[in-house]
Amino acid sequence: MAMLDPDRVAIGMGEFPVGVNGYSQFYAIYVGVRLATAGLALLAARRGDQPILGDITALFILAQPAGRFVAAFAIGLPQGFLLVVCGIELAGGVALLALRPR
Repeated sequence: MAMLDPDRVAIGMGEFPVGVNGYSQFYAIYVGVRLATAGLALLAARRGDQPILGDITALFILAQPAGRFVAAFAIGLPQGFLLVVCGIELAGGVALLALRPR
């Protein structure tokens, strides 16, 4: 969705990209990092004998709500759609760690 309608996604996330640098930063985060995390998740799913890959995927996912938690002390909790996204990220990351093969 971020690639097809970056303005809509950016507004939903509380961001307002301005100029080439603003959109470049947006694509780096919401396309590049997310695609890398998805690729890592797929690799972890295929390589069940290496649970460290799932752990790294979980850490990438949990880094996002962790950053929002730090920001909450300075400016408050996210609101609306972003709070829902944060909950999904937290649940997904914790589920990956909870389901880790021994």
